[in-house]
Amino acid sequence: MSKERAKRGTLPPAQEQIEKFEKVVEEGNYYGAQQLYKSITARYVAAQRYPEALDILESGACIQLKHGQVTCGAELASLFVETLVKGKFPYNDETLVRVRKIYKQFPKIPVPQQLGDLDDDMQRLSETLGTAKTCVEGCSSFLKAAIKWSAKFGAPRAGAPEIHVMLANYMYFESPEVDMVRVAQHFVRGNNPKEFACTLVHFMGKCYPGEDDVAIARAVLMYLALGNLRDANVLMDEIKMQVEAKQLEFPKSDLMQFINFLLETMLRDAFPIFNMLRSNFKSSLDREPSFHELLDEIAEKFYGVRRRNPLQGMGMFGEIFKMMGGD
Repeated sequence: MSKERAKRGTLPPAQEQIEKFEKVVEEGNYYGAQQLYKSITARYVAAQRYPEALDILESGACIQLKHGQVTCGAELASLFVETLVKGKFPYNDETLVRVRKIYKQFPKIPVPQQLGDLDDDMQRLSETLGTAKTCVEGCSSFLKAAIKWSAKFGAPRAGAPEIHVMLANYMYFESPEVDMVRVAQHFVRGNNPKEFACTLVHFMGKCYPGEDDVAIARAVLMYLALGNLRDANVLMDEIKMQVEAKQLEFPKSDLMQFINFLLETMLRDAFPIFNMLRSNFKSSLDREPSFHELLDEIAEKFYGVRRRNPLQGMGMFGEIFKMMGGD
C-alpha cells in the first residue's frame, strides 16, 4: 500500500501536465507532445489515477485536432476511450459531453468545387481528399470505440444512440465518397429521426436520379427491421414536411407508394396484406436485393414469421445486424 502511495506521489496533478504539454504543442512540436501525452498518461493509468489520465488525454486530443494533427488527435481520442474502459466509467451525460467535445474538434475539410489550372488543382484536390479520408477514418475509429464502451457500461445494447448520430453525421458530411448504407446503419441506431430526415433531404439534392427514393425506402425498412415503427413514421413525416417547406419535389415512384402502404399496414395485424404488398410491388423491391432481406426481418419482428436460418444469405445487411447487435 505504501508503495502504491509513493507511486502516486511521483505524479503531479493533471492540470500541471496539461499546461506543460499544451505549450509543447503551441511551439509546433506535435510529435514530441504526442510522446509525452502517451507516456505520462500510461503512468497515471498504471497508478489507477484514471480521472486524471482522462483529463490529460481529452486535452491532448482536442489541442492536437485543433492544430490539424488528425492522426495524433485520433490516437489520443482512442486512448481516451481505452481509459474509460479500464477505469470502468459509466455511460452518462457527463462522459457523453466529453466524447462530444473531442468529436467536435475533428476537422471539416472543404473539398474544392471549382478547378482552374488542371495540374495544380488536381494535385490540391488529391491532397484534400486524402486529408478528408484520414479525418473520417480517425473520427470513425474513435466513435466506434466509444459506441462499444457505451454498450458495455450502461447504454442500450447497440451502444449510445447519441454517438451513433455523431458518427452518421460525420460520415455523411465529411466522407469524400458517401456510403448511404453505412450512414443509415448508424442513424437508425440513433435517437434523432428528424436529423436523419434532414440528411436524406440534403442527399436528395445531390444524388443521381433514382437514388433518392431508394435511400428513403432503405431508411424506413431499416427502422422497421429493428422493430422501430415510431421513428420510421417520424422520418417519413419529417421528410415530407421539409421537402414541402423547401419547395422540393418528393420522389414519386412505385417504391414510395409501397413504403406509404407498408407504414399503414404495420399499424394493424395484417400479415396477408403485408405479403400482398410484397408481391404486388416485387419489381420495385427488386431494385435493391437487400429490401427483400429487410422485409424478411420485418416479418419476423412484427408477425413472428421466423426464418429457418436468420441472417443467412443476408449479405451486407446480415453483417450489419450481427455487428450492431442483431435485434
